[in-house]
Amino acid sequence: MFVLRSSKTQAERREQTRRALIAAARNLFAEQGFAATSTPEIAAAAGVTRGALYHHFADKAALFAAVVAEEHLLIDMAVNGVAAGEDEPGPIKVVLGCCNGFLDAMAEPGRRRIMLVDAPAVLGAERLAAIETQYGRPAVERGLSEAMALGVMRRLPIEPLAQLLGAMVDRAAMAPPDHQADYRKAIKALVRGLKS
Repeated sequence: MFVLRSSKTQAERREQTRRALIAAARNLFAEQGFAATSTPEIAAAAGVTRGALYHHFADKAALFAAVVAEEHLLIDMAVNGVAAGEDEPGPIKVVLGCCNGFLDAMAEPGRRRIMLVDAPAVLGAERLAAIETQYGRPAVERGLSEAMALGVMRRLPIEPLAQLLGAMVDRAAMAPPDHQADYRKAIKALVRGLKS
């Protein structure tokens, strides 16, 4: 008698389970919100046991943090290269492109709820800032630094400016869809106002 063995390694199976949990949790958090989503629902949606969920994540908040980190990664991927469509030259074009790319990425169903409503409440400012520091914020700070070094943008403290730009696009992302064009115009005017 032959026994068929799985070609996947234990590490690959663990990663597959982890990915399934994150995907299932993302869908439920987007649809229902963090508070209304239970770990039994997540485990059932992922096709795993609650024990498997707790093997990979200490609690629902830890799983939510993994979802938020993945959303940041997906947003960063969407933002990369968007600046090519802007009518501004050089680094200002990049900053505007990043703002518009972020707003486009935030239109993904459920993303605003996860990133802008639940994440600050569930993770708290410090934990959320640590996640943001791994993803978009460093790129924004580099872009601003480059623009200032080239003399196309007024010299200002980079970290506060990056945080204020982030708050601006977060607020714009929360606006109703029929007001998005107005928010984008206002963002463009504000960013252009940073020119030297």
